Amino acid sequence: MNGSIALALGLAVLAWVLVVGDRLRRHRPAWHWYLTGYPATTCRVLFTWRKVALLNDLSVSRRPPRGLLGDLVVKGDPLRPVAPRISFPRATRLGLTVVVRLHAGQTPATYLRAADAFVHAWKVHAVRVTSPERGLVLLTATATDPLLRPGLATAPAALLSAFIGALESGGAWVMDLRLIPHWLIAGATRSGKSTLLARLITQLAPQPVALIGIDCKGGMELGLFANRLSALATCRREAVAVLGALVVDMQDRMNECRAAVARSIWELPDHLRPVPVVVIVDEIAELYLSDGTRESRAEAEQCSVLLLRLAQLGAALGLHLVVAGQRVGSDLGPGVTALRAQLGGRICHRVNDPGTAEMTLGDLNKDAVTVAQSITAHERGVAVCTGPDGGWSRGRSHLTPIEEAMAITQRHSGLTPDLPAIRRALAALEGDDK
Repeated sequence: MNGSIALALGLAVLAWVLVVGDRLRRHRPAWHWYLTGYPATTCRVLFTWRKVALLNDLSVSRRPPRGLLGDLVVKGDPLRPVAPRISFPRATRLGLTVVVRLHAGQTPATYLRAADAFVHAWKVHAVRVTSPERGLVLLTATATDPLLRPGLATAPAALLSAFIGALESGGAWVMDLRLIPHWLIAGATRSGKSTLLARLITQLAPQPVALIGIDCKGGMELGLFANRLSALATCRREAVAVLGALVVDMQDRMNECRAAVARSIWELPDHLRPVPVVVIVDEIAELYLSDGTRESRAEAEQCSVLLLRLAQLGAALGLHLVVAGQRVGSDLGPGVTALRAQLGGRICHRVNDPGTAEMTLGDLNKDAVTVAQSITAHERGVAVCTGPDGGWSRGRSHLTPIEEAMAITQRHSGLTPDLPAIRRALAALEGDDK
């Protein structure tokens, strides 16, 4: 009888632990990792390290793998190989880190090739290899894929800062225009590029900034948020007028800063500081492509020159560019390469050709190009993005339905600044058409 009661109590406790563990895993993944996942993974790291190091040629012998047998030099496998020394695994929010001290003559490239072996031996989602300083390698293991639930990440609100989603490390994916003033976003159709732009607009809508849209697809994408846009150009002719007015405004801001002996608008007093402007360009190719006529070539050249001037001079003056397109390549025109060099922030979703990934990320990191090309059609919203430290990471933008995005922009439509110069330029263009 007592045995039956003990068995029933044991089963009840086990069931309770399983239920609580499942709830923690779904609602508090960080707690679940610290309580159960981290201890188990730490044991796997410590108990499998010597074997994994040996099988992946990370161990070395204190004696050279050759010797003399009479007059013959005999080569063979090293006896008693020594595995590299590692630190005790340190827990992170959704994984752990291990510091490895390299043997003399070893390079981090050897550990890069062994990354998949670490994943299988430690039973984690991914292992990233970096070298924080000479002689050391940092192995960063991620227990589960944080991109499956990007809504778990959080970030504090700040001016000209947009919380986009989650990074593969489990941290928040933030586009900080104060830190990196201009961005290039590439992505094929249905890769998540439009979702990211909608998320960016909804994050900037509650802030005291002016949003300007350039959507040469008739405004089909950015026109949904027109009630929060200070101006919307729906064709290249209107884009030329808007960009030209912005360049004139940029000159005025320069004069104000020079009169106040300031190097940027952020050094001006609050009552003199002009409103920051974020120009969002959807489908950059429409501004550069020409049908061969003189008028079309002239408009494309104007757009190229005006965008380049804003990118070169606008950062300190509160003028920011976010340029998006399906195809970004030098075949669009010589101005595209010059513009790309000014866009320090890079985001690359799934693309249809290697050239676009190379154009977006190739000048920053070759490894990032390979990772971007591995994004599949099922991973909508997943992208490779650059960080302020010059590195890169995979991230996934937070899904913001169009209805929700439109409601947010409508709610904050009263914050839309009036830009008289741009309004007059568009009005003059309408008058010429009549």
